[in-house]
Amino acid sequence: MYLYQSQYKNTHIRWRRTVNLTPKEIVAYLDKYVIAQKDAKKTIALALRTRYRRMQLDDELKNEITPKNILMIGSTGVGKTEISRRLAKMMKVPFIKVEASKYTEVGFVGRDVESMIRDLVVNSISIVKAEQEDANKEKIENYIINKITEKLLPPLPTGASESKKDDYQRLLEAMEKRIESGEMDDKTIELEIEKLNIEFNDTNLPPEMAKVQESFSKVFATINKEDNKKEVTVKDAKMLLRQEATNKLLDMTRVNAEALRRAENGGIIFLDEIDKIALSEKSQGRNDPSKEGVQRDLLPIVEGSSVSTKYGTINTDHILFIAAGAFHVSKPSDLIPELQGRFPLRVELEALTEDTLYKILTHTQNSLLKQYQALLAVEGMNLIFEDEAARAIAKLAHRANETAEDIGARRLHTVLERILEDISFNADEYKGKEFIITAELVHEKLDNAVEDEDLSRYIL
Repeated sequence: MYLYQSQYKNTHIRWRRTVNLTPKEIVAYLDKYVIAQKDAKKTIALALRTRYRRMQLDDELKNEITPKNILMIGSTGVGKTEISRRLAKMMKVPFIKVEASKYTEVGFVGRDVESMIRDLVVNSISIVKAEQEDANKEKIENYIINKITEKLLPPLPTGASESKKDDYQRLLEAMEKRIESGEMDDKTIELEIEKLNIEFNDTNLPPEMAKVQESFSKVFATINKEDNKKEVTVKDAKMLLRQEATNKLLDMTRVNAEALRRAENGGIIFLDEIDKIALSEKSQGRNDPSKEGVQRDLLPIVEGSSVSTKYGTINTDHILFIAAGAFHVSKPSDLIPELQGRFPLRVELEALTEDTLYKILTHTQNSLLKQYQALLAVEGMNLIFEDEAARAIAKLAHRANETAEDIGARRLHTVLERILEDISFNADEYKGKEFIITAELVHEKLDNAVEDEDLSRYIL
């Protein structure tokens, strides 16, 4: 247990380092995946850096500093969700993305707003648990190897001579090496698999009910005891024993406690489609009557309150909320005033220009063009996009956004699929060959669809 505690402290330090990124470093990372939207990146980078600065202060002052929640306003496909996805990967902090439209007022059938906090805690636990599994990797591997070795090499009888013990030790070491190298993977052993406790992570259930469900599962597991001995290959045994080893070697009480701390102090909730719960003047009462109720239920969570989870109580005072919405039908001012006041930082994302779409195609890491090239390379085909072709794709996608609904960068997916559909279908005919996408080919495939507004609405 002592070894675990020291490793636990080290992983906590490593976590603190991951959040110690300067605003410039955060923006530079986002620039690799999201083109333009400098204001949004800057605002988010400052909000995240402020969280790090807060953690360095003494407790008295730290508790007084509340997060500056952000409201991002912009059309669909301009990068709101992509920014959130990249933040989650970059920061390695408890992070969840939820849709405001999925929640209902208490008393209506659906998910209550407190479930998003319980989702955040579950996410935090998975992060801390993964770190601890990595920190205890060697001990987990040793546990697995020892268990399998015991099955393949029975122990010496009591009273064996010293020479036999020495021979046995040499055999034991040789067997462990063979198991580790995979040489014994095809061998079959009889393994007694321990029944694992079933965890109920239905975060929409109140914590008390979730605990009752788990208690019932344990009772039924005791009543319905069955022979857990199974004939499995060594390869399968390694996978089956990994969960058993993790449960035995990790102190889940400490993992849960650390996860709650991280969720409280570093958690981020990306609340998408917040405009869908706003009551616009145009609606004239036709909207779902629970929308304002959802806003009122959301208010104490964003302001700061205590939420019960089956892992413990979590305070939401210092959780950062980033809300986003297109606000085509409604306006931010259509939200209830109290909720508006809890999102003091507002940033409007700019519409995507033809040049921006071109850069999304060519300048982002793992861009769409690179993805299609990699996919068709599996078939042995070398797909090449000329620069003029990429510019033509961006131009036609931009025009389609102007004539039909503006769906931003998502239009590029539709356009590329339209261009590459036949090529992808007949990819086997181009094995070992090059196929060059030219501007002429792009115009041949798309010009008619883009120019015909009615056709564009159905095809693009």
